[in-house]
This record gives sequence, structure tokens and C-alpha cells, in this order.
Amino acid sequence: MTSSLARALRRNDGPWLRHPAQVVVVAFALAVIVGTLLLMLPPARTGGDGAPLMVALFTSTSAVCVTGLVVVDTPSYWSTFGEVVILALIQVGGFGIMTLASLLGLLVFRRLGLRSRLTAAAETKATGLGDVRTVVKGVVAISLLFELATAVLLTLRFAWGYDEAWGRAAYLGVFHAVSAFNNAGFALYSDSLMGFVSDPWICLPIAFAVIAGGLGFPVWLELYRRFHPTWAWSMHTRMTLSVTAALLVLGTVFVTASEWSNPATLGTLSAPDRLLAGFFQAVMPRTAGFNSLDYGQMRDGTLLGTEMLMFIGGGSAGTAGGIKVTTFILLFFVIFAEVRGESDVVAFGRRIDPRAIRQALTVALLSLGAVVASTLVILQVSDVPTEDALFEVVSAFATVGLSTGITADLPTAGHLVLTLLMFTGRLGPITLVSALAMREHAALHRLPEGRPLIG
Repeated sequence: MTSSLARALRRNDGPWLRHPAQVVVVAFALAVIVGTLLLMLPPARTGGDGAPLMVALFTSTSAVCVTGLVVVDTPSYWSTFGEVVILALIQVGGFGIMTLASLLGLLVFRRLGLRSRLTAAAETKATGLGDVRTVVKGVVAISLLFELATAVLLTLRFAWGYDEAWGRAAYLGVFHAVSAFNNAGFALYSDSLMGFVSDPWICLPIAFAVIAGGLGFPVWLELYRRFHPTWAWSMHTRMTLSVTAALLVLGTVFVTASEWSNPATLGTLSAPDRLLAGFFQAVMPRTAGFNSLDYGQMRDGTLLGTEMLMFIGGGSAGTAGGIKVTTFILLFFVIFAEVRGESDVVAFGRRIDPRAIRQALTVALLSLGAVVASTLVILQVSDVPTEDALFEVVSAFATVGLSTGITADLPTAGHLVLTLLMFTGRLGPITLVSALAMREHAALHRLPEGRPLIG
């Protein structure tokens, strides 16, 4: 949140204008409620009976928060109407509620009021009030472009490669394209994408859509405005692209090497298929939730590495979750500067603002606290192994959707914990950073310095 937005907030006395991030939270909550009510309708479920409240609430939250965790089998439990509701919730959650509302305002009234600009800026991380209109239009254009391209490729593959009727192929293509770009991870197959583990024409379009959505809209908007030269990119764009590329390469190498000889995962595949599956599993923790291998059969080391990738997540102001790659790399540079005894934290040729460092530390530590506390609760209310509980909690908080297969077996209390985690993971960082930025003010005095013993 820039200083111009903070000044605009201070000039308004309304409670929502003072904290537009609160409006974003309320809007997402209302979307979850509406989705829950729609999924509880009898037409939404196969068999004619409405879904129970907890099932509908969990599924609605997972869709709006673009997570992908499920307590029921999506293709067999939900009717076509229910699947369309889930698809709509994914799209709304991926766009962002206030971004979508601002787009409607532009279409209907041809302008945005101050309240709308403030709330849209809080959600999209626009650099100022003046460019909110451009950002909102860009978010929608980028989303539709990637979703359309992915949907076309998948439709052709489903029709030509798997003899699906063109109508069914188009439905499958659109659903998985929207789910992929929005990093949701919902699939219309009971085993997610395990049946396509060796098919690059399915796995690669979905993987690249996940990467595109996970980079964040600010990165794509900047690349559109000035693709060259790279030295002119902002520090945020350079951070996001470089760390994303590094994590994808390291993740692919790690998963492939760790599972290479595991007969329950990669061990029975050919070498090219192992590389494809390893790359796909390295992309999904960024944070999509599709899987072409059974995570319940993976080695403990692989699961721990996947948890680390999930916790880091993707780019800011996009469809990915986690603490975000910029937070992760910023903390790395903080440690690097401290080890070298440097007074300033320098990254990519720029000195980092101390406020950004404090915000990164706050987000990371609060996120870690939420994961640890929730894992303890899951262990108290169920008898699942610790490693499975931790994996499930990190997946929910980072809005990933990967699972070792224990989600449906958790008691109601466990489902409530995961529901709260998905909501918190999707909106917590947005709300927290925006609130911290809006509360900044110049100190009128400074207390004497103290230096406690560290370590």
C-alpha cells in the first residue's frame, strides 16, 4: 500500500474507507456464504438431496479461496449444476471480489468512486489510486487470455486424444483451465490428474497456466508494458521471476531425485515420464493442488520438501497462496546482510525499506504460528499421523489443495480448522500488509535504545 493510498484513507472518516482490506474480507465471506447456500440446493448434488452444511461450506470456501481441498469426490458427488457453481466460485475468487465489483462498476457507470478504488487497490496492490482502472482491466484481460488459451489446448486434447464428444471436451477444457490459472486445483476426475501422468499435452498446459497465475498480476502488467530491457523491470518483478524460476528448477530436481526409485510413484515410469511427472509435482505446490502422482505414497522427505514449497507459495497479488516468493527472498537477504555485518539490506541493486522488512517478518512469523497451532489442533481432534496433519495444514493455509488423502476422514472440528485456514491463508497476508501500511504514522518521539541478548 503506497503512501498516497494511506493519505487518501486518512482523509476519509468512514470505517470501511479507513480499512478497505476489511471490505475485501467481508466480500470474500459473503461469496463463501452465497456459494454454500447454492451448493446446499438439491440440484447441486447428484441424487436429488442437498449437500450437508459442512460439506457445502468446506467446498465453497475451498473454491472461493482457490485451494482445491475436498471432503467429497467432486465428479461423483456434485451434479453439473454443482460443478458450474464451483467453477464460478473459483473464477470469482481468482479475480478477487473487489476487482470483479470494480469491473462491474466500470462497465455500468464508466467510472470508479473513491471507495471502490481504495478497496480494489488494497486487493490488487495497485501502485496508486490513479492506475486502479488500468489494473482492474488488466487483471481481467490477463485472466481470460490465459484461461482461453489453456482451454483450447485441453479441449483439443480431450477430443482428439481421448475421444470425448466436443461438448464434453470443451466443458473439461474450460473447467480445468479456469481451475489451473486460478491455482484452484479442482479436477473433474476422482484421482485428480493421475490418469494423465504420462501425457504432456494435458500436464504441460495445466502446469504453465498454474505458473502464469502464480506469478501475480503486477508482474504480467509490467511485462506487458515494458518487456525489454530486463534492467528496467521493477525489483518486485525481478524478484518474482528469478525466485520462481529457481524454485521450479530446484523443485523439479528434488522431487524427481527423491521419488526416482519409488515404485509407488515414479519408479514404474519411463525416464521421460519421470521428468514430466517430477516437473508437474514441482509446479503444483506453487499453489495449485492438481497431482499426477499419489502423495499418500510419497516418501517422507519428498513430503517435507513439498511442504516447504507450499509454504513459500507464489507471487503477490495473484492467485497463488503461501507467504509469497518476495517475502521468502527478502528474508533471505535479511539473513545474508546480518551474517555479513552490513547495516543495510540490499537486494537486486536496491536498499530495502525497513518497513518492508518488518512486514515480511510479521507475515512469515504469523503464518508459521498459524500452521503450528492448527497442526496441534488437528492432532488433538484426530488420530492422523503428525506428518500427514502438518502436510494438510500447510496445504490449506497456503491454499494449495494437495493432500495425502486424509481430508475426508477428519472429524468436523478438523474440517472447521481447515476451512478457517483456507480463508485466512487467502486473505490474511492481504489484510495484514494493507492494515500495517495504513497504520503507519510518524513518531513524535523516540525512546532510548535497548539491546537485549540474542542467541
